Amino acid sequence: MRKVLFSLIGIIVLIPIGLCSRQISWIPEETGDALWAMMVFCIWRIILVKQELRLIAIVSLTHSFLVEFSQLIRWPWLVSFRNTFIGHMMLGQGFLWTDLLAYAIGIAIIYWVFKGLKGS
Repeated sequence: MRKVLFSLIGIIVLIPIGLCSRQISWIPEETGDALWAMMVFCIWRIILVKQELRLIAIVSLTHSFLVEFSQLIRWPWLVSFRNTFIGHMMLGQGFLWTDLLAYAIGIAIIYWVFKGLKGS
């Protein structure tokens, strides 16, 4: 239960920080991408609650990379979905190599945060 609670708190904290990071001009855009990946980690932590953090980090990074590479797909229905607020928040728009690095950094940070919480 503690693992789920910490993950839920993480999601609740990360979403508004990530949204705000896009509104402040001096914060690098990649910060929002790192925060998004951290949120993905928290979601997978809830789903895979009994798994090791290392596996959750791998699944989260794979998930994030797949979402980024999916931005290269230009199916009309998918582009239309990405043009909605929810679609943009879930799937982003426009493939960038730098996003992959931001995801890796975000997941590494949240991995070490959870590791430091001793079993959370």
